[in-house]
Amino acid sequence: MAGEKKDCSDQRGQDKGLAGKDGGGRSGCPSRRGSKADSRESKAEKEDEGRRVREFNEFREAMNQRILEGSNRQVKRFFNLDTRAYAEGALDRETKEMLGLVASLVLRCDECIKYHLQECWSLGISEDKLFEVFNVGLVVGGSIVIPHLREAVAFWDELQQQD
Repeated sequence: MAGEKKDCSDQRGQDKGLAGKDGGGRSGCPSRRGSKADSRESKAEKEDEGRRVREFNEFREAMNQRILEGSNRQVKRFFNLDTRAYAEGALDRETKEMLGLVASLVLRCDECIKYHLQECWSLGISEDKLFEVFNVGLVVGGSIVIPHLREAVAFWDELQQQD
């Protein structure tokens, strides 16, 4: 019926069928989609699940290996320092990863955001906690963080699909 809004909420109760101010007008709601072209797009999207996660991990692993093959001790020491900074200590790993995620959001480092999101996912951090972390990053970093927040949520959603 005209003017009737169909329920397009996801598990979090958020309406995925409405495009935001700059959402480009595309709807993720199946009830608002066309038929043939959209079903092909849906099939392609399913085949593409996890692509970003896979590509991120493959690139990161290959480049870390390439970098650490070098003979520069300072670079190797820094990598070691970075790894050890997130080890269990007075603060647990979960807290440290959430702090790293906030810092990465504020610094607008998409690769860092993805890394810390993946670590948060592997540690079992809930989506409620994650969105509180996103809020802290947004408050500290300001509206310039919003595009990185969008990418973070998209990456998180892909991580969730791996379950």
